[in-house]
Amino acid sequence: MTRSRFGDKLLHVYTWLIIVWLSSPIAVMILFGFNDKKSKSNTSWQGFTTKWYQQLFEIDGLTVALVNSLVIALVSTLVTVVIGTMLGLAVGRYRFRGKGLTNFLVFAAISTPELVMGASLLSLFVSSNVPRDSLTIIFAHVLFSLSFVTVTVRARVVTLDPSLEEAARDLGASPWGTFRQVTLPAIMPGVLAGAMLAFALSIDDYVVTSFVNGSTMTFPLWIVGSVKTGIPPQVNVMGTLIFGVGVLIAVGNAVASRRRRT
Repeated sequence: MTRSRFGDKLLHVYTWLIIVWLSSPIAVMILFGFNDKKSKSNTSWQGFTTKWYQQLFEIDGLTVALVNSLVIALVSTLVTVVIGTMLGLAVGRYRFRGKGLTNFLVFAAISTPELVMGASLLSLFVSSNVPRDSLTIIFAHVLFSLSFVTVTVRARVVTLDPSLEEAARDLGASPWGTFRQVTLPAIMPGVLAGAMLAFALSIDDYVVTSFVNGSTMTFPLWIVGSVKTGIPPQVNVMGTLIFGVGVLIAVGNAVASRRRRT
């Protein structure tokens, strides 16, 4: 019994150490959003201030980059969720010729290194004389996020009880009515999880975006480009706000899921 209790305590300590290790970069980002820096660098603590929250949008290039990232992330997430949900339903429910190949391609896209995907897309756009701008970034983000949404929705679809949809059809519901009132609410947790994952993957992507952005600047690209001259505290503030919104969405989704189960 004593050995078992010691093992439980050791596991708890180990778990908290991992949590602290993973959370420390985020804590540093939040902290240095309040740093009253006096020089170009923002790497040493020089005092506490909240003025960077008031001067959040004073750097025009950074503001434009953030807006570009948010718009691209929202549009690519919407497109990815629509296509990924339909694909997840197809591979999770139906049997068709080429299903094995489809599953292979879905998981192959997940395992493909970003460097390879970015170089391949660059070759495609250059050889096709496609101008690189926001649309090519959206296309690229949809491409690498689609597999994640498909897998998430598919995992939800395979757990559905088909008798619920059969009952809806027996009661006179149309195929669209059955999908809208029975199937979609049942798979909505998977759809929302896939949407949040796609949004997170899009807004913080650097490698693939750097190949296909052309002259369009996104938030990660702007940050990397400003390293040599010094990252301003507004970057930490924007990162803190984005992180905070993500936490609120995750908490809201968890609360809603618990209420549905109750």
